[in-house]
Formats: sequence, structure tokens, C-alpha cells
Amino acid sequence: MHVIAVTGSGLTMELAWEVAYGEGRVRVELDAAARSRMAESRAYIDGRMMSGEAIYGVNTGFGAFSSVRISPSEIIQLQKNLIRSHSVGVGEPFTPAQTRAIMYLRANALATGKSGIRPLVVDKILEFLNAGIAPVIPQQGSVGASGDLAPLSHLALALIGEGDVWKDGQQVPVAGVLKEKNIEPLELQAKEGLSLINGCQVMTAVGLLNGYEARRLAWMADLAGAMTLESIRGTRSAFDPLIAATRPHPGEAKTARNLMKILGESSPISESHVDCNRVQDAYSLRCMPAVHGATKDALRHGIQVLEIEANSSTDNPLVFAENGKILSCGNFHGEPVAFQLDFMAIALSAMASMSECRVEKLINPAMSGLPAFLAPQGGLNSGHMIVQVAAAALVSENKILSHPASVDSIPTSADKEDHVSMGTIASRKFGQIVRNAENIVAMEILSASQALDLLKPLQPSGAVKAAYDVVRKEVPFADVDRVFARDIEAIKYMIRDERLLRAATSSGSLEW
Repeated sequence: MHVIAVTGSGLTMELAWEVAYGEGRVRVELDAAARSRMAESRAYIDGRMMSGEAIYGVNTGFGAFSSVRISPSEIIQLQKNLIRSHSVGVGEPFTPAQTRAIMYLRANALATGKSGIRPLVVDKILEFLNAGIAPVIPQQGSVGASGDLAPLSHLALALIGEGDVWKDGQQVPVAGVLKEKNIEPLELQAKEGLSLINGCQVMTAVGLLNGYEARRLAWMADLAGAMTLESIRGTRSAFDPLIAATRPHPGEAKTARNLMKILGESSPISESHVDCNRVQDAYSLRCMPAVHGATKDALRHGIQVLEIEANSSTDNPLVFAENGKILSCGNFHGEPVAFQLDFMAIALSAMASMSECRVEKLINPAMSGLPAFLAPQGGLNSGHMIVQVAAAALVSENKILSHPASVDSIPTSADKEDHVSMGTIASRKFGQIVRNAENIVAMEILSASQALDLLKPLQPSGAVKAAYDVVRKEVPFADVDRVFARDIEAIKYMIRDERLLRAATSSGSLEW
């Protein structure tokens, strides 16, 4: 059992992935220093409350009701009412794995000790997490400021024993599950309901999980592109390190090195056309370092921003006990995250579009020199004709999904909250682009493998040969037509379980 400490800092994309998919193998605990900070912050809030002053979210209403004073006898009811009234998410729920990541990020934000709540609140989130209890959180309903109010309210609703949770793939009332596991629901105190829902942890957690898969896809695009280059007998000369040195974008040089590691210096295929008249390959092959590299740079920067957000205090107001201040602020606004999620979506869409371009080259005899549509008996067989059509459809869909969510804003809460980020929409759109790109890259690997077979007895070398061998263990050469959707699905799971990544790194680790 791997124990992960919640400290309010140090949360990475890899840790978010591990917690999300590590149920039963990971235990998450509140760090002692974080516990002390939270206790100090709570004591400061209690002291200020005793003075009778009005403190937003502690003894006042919320949003446009901030001027309404709440009596001490109604403070606990205020917090419960907040969670109930804000639980208005709709649509398909996030997966249990996504919800685990959301819970982890919310606990980490509260562990910074700037929210003025009891350590018990974080303990309860982690108790749910460690017991395998994942609240049902609808995906739609957040505008990304004041944070992810609606979805986080569904998380908080389960904590107080009133929401639904996942059990054996089904949505069931939390009360029965808590009774079964002998877990008490959380009894909210002043400010704690507000602190549970003020923040961007939904968009950030889902964005980090999507970022993890996007990074893997960036490596897989390098592999797929190398397989295509080899199968249509392209040149390695465009990946010479002298070229990248003249344009020092980090991703360009890294991608060129990745491609050379995957391809190797030469192969029987490349040696067979060393004296051909072709001087340059199409952009989708020659420009892989530029485009794949730019995608890597965009993804890497976006993930860095998301990790900053995951280790931030996003409550309002924030409590600075050491400075004797309680400050209203806008740290819950999701714009820093929303911008990056939109940018990452655009970058991944462009990379996937280039992958589809290469599929088109593979099926086009004028470009590949191979049988039309990679069909040994064309006419009787259609070969990969519709593999490319399906890839084109996904590329077009990604173009629509790449329209930035963050450029939109609708005033809410009686115009009190008049500018919002739509970051959670950006996160969800990015996830769909990841799914589409994954299928496009799987299609390219399928077509490139078919093309390599058509070049026999010539063989590829290096990681291209290793990846081809992995594919052929489950997906045979298509000498006649069959249902290619099943092949695409099989290759997609080779991407997800990282068999193809291991093959791609057989000639050395790939750079990011």
C-alpha cells in the first residue's frame, strides 16, 4: 500500500493519476504540518466569530446575499442549505476515477490552511477516498467561478450523508453505504460548506487526468508517425539534430530525437530506397518535429499551470491567521486553468490532424507507392478506405471542440458574479478531444502496420519493428476486408495499457 501525504503542496499530475486509478493500492493521509496549519486557521476564525463581526460565508449569506446577516443559531443550517441548494449539477456523471482525483485535489487545497476549517473536514474526504466511496458528481452545471460550485456541492452533499455514491458501477444513496462501512457523515460547522465548494478542483483534476493521457498520446503520435514514415519509405534526414539547433523550441529537438530513437539509423526498408529520387517528404512527415514538438510544449506548459493550481488556495474568503487577516478575494476564478485547457485542446487537435494526414498518405498509391487503400485485392476489397474517412470525421469534430470555452462569459448571481471562466466546459471538451485523438492515432498505427506488411520481405527496424510485433499479436494482416472497428479498439487498448509505449521505448526512453 502506497501512502500519499496531503500537504497542500507537491501534488503532481502523476500523483493525481495514481490516486484516481489506485483504489485499493493507495492510501491518502493528511500531513501533520498541514493539520497544524488548519487547526491554527480554524482557531483564528473561531476567535473572530466570538467578536460578533460580520464575516462573509461564516455568518452572512452567499453571493448576492452577502449583506444578509445570519444569527449564531442558524450558522450550521446555513452551511447545509448552501450545499443542498447548490447541488444542481446535471448530465452524465464523472467517472469514479475522475471523482477520486477531484476529492484528492479538494483535500490538498484545503490542506494549505487558508480556509479556516477544521482538519476533520479533510479527514472526512480522505476517509471516503480510502474507503472507496466516490460521490456521484454530474459533469454539467459549472461556469468556472466561483469555482466549480455545482459539481463540488455534489461531493459535499455525499460527505454530509445526503447524496449518491458509486457502488459496483451503480448509483446508490450514500446513507446505506456509510452505514455498511460504519462511517459517520460530516456535520458541517461555520464556513465549512462554503470552503468545500469554492475552488477549481473539478476542472483541474479532470484536466490533469486528460493531460496524462495527452502526454502519452504525444509519444504515440511520434511512434505512429515513425511507422508511417518507414512504411512509405520516407527519409530520416529531416530529423537531423543540426536542424533543430537552428530553431530551439524544446519540443522540436525532443521530437526529432524521439523519432530517430524509434526509427533507428537505418533499416532494410530505408536501405532499399537510399538512391531514390525523392528529395522531400510531405509536411505531415517532414514537419513532425515542428508540429508534434509544439504540441508537447503546449501540453507541458499547460500541465505546469494545472499543477500550480492543484497546490493553491482557492477559497473565499482566505484566512491569514499569522497576519491577522481574513480577506475576500477571487482565487476561485478558473481563468488560469481555462486558458491552458483550451490551449491544450487546440494543440492536441492539431497533432491528431497531422496523424490523419499521414493515414491519407498511406492509402493513396500516388503518395505511398502501395496498393490503393492498402487492399491487396482492391475493388473486391475496400481496405482502409473508411479508416481514413472515420479519422477525418474525428478531426473535423475536434476542430469544433477546439473553439475556446474561456472566451465566453455569462453574468450570474444577480450580476454579482459577472465574469466567469467556463473552465470546466474546457476540461470536458479537452477530454473528448483526447478520446478522439486516441482513436485517430490508433487508426494510423493500424494502417501503418498494414503498409509494413505490404513491403515484405523488407523489414523495419528498431522500435518500429517492436511496435509492429505488439500490434500483430492481436491484430493480424488484413488480406481481405473485415470489421476494422475491432482492430482500432484493440490498438486503442494497447495505447491505454502502455504496451505500445513500452515498445516505443525499446530503443531508449522518449523525451517530453
